[in-house]
Amino acid sequence: MKPGMAIGRTATITATVTPDMFARFEGQVVHPALSTVSMVYHMEWAARQIILPYLEAHEEGIGAAVSVKHLAPTPEGEAITVTATLTEIKGRAVVARVVVRNRRGIAGEGEVTQFILPKDEIRRKLGACEAQPGLGEHE
Repeated sequence: MKPGMAIGRTATITATVTPDMFARFEGQVVHPALSTVSMVYHMEWAARQIILPYLEAHEEGIGAAVSVKHLAPTPEGEAITVTATLTEIKGRAVVARVVVRNRRGIAGEGEVTQFILPKDEIRRKLGACEAQPGLGEHE
């Protein structure tokens, strides 16, 4: 990891809610509003912005944990602003607090943990999954 990443660093992204972001199961829309799944995607994307400038050519970030509270709906056409703030660097783990806002206030909040690992290590781990059929499958 390149030097300089510091606690308190922030990254912000914005998005507008579109139908592909709606809450849906098995292709059926449940609510025409930002789904929790889409909110988590944007939270992870904002947190990733913190680490990108600090990755060495041989490194990559990989998700490790997400903790989320979806607090308020955001309907189609409304913008969200997602701000990640670096709160902890512990070894290879990078932790960010993330807040999602819409025009009425906080729509969601949580924490995203990423690990910065050598790309070779990630490839080895993925190869181990492929070599063991059923690994990670639910019974």
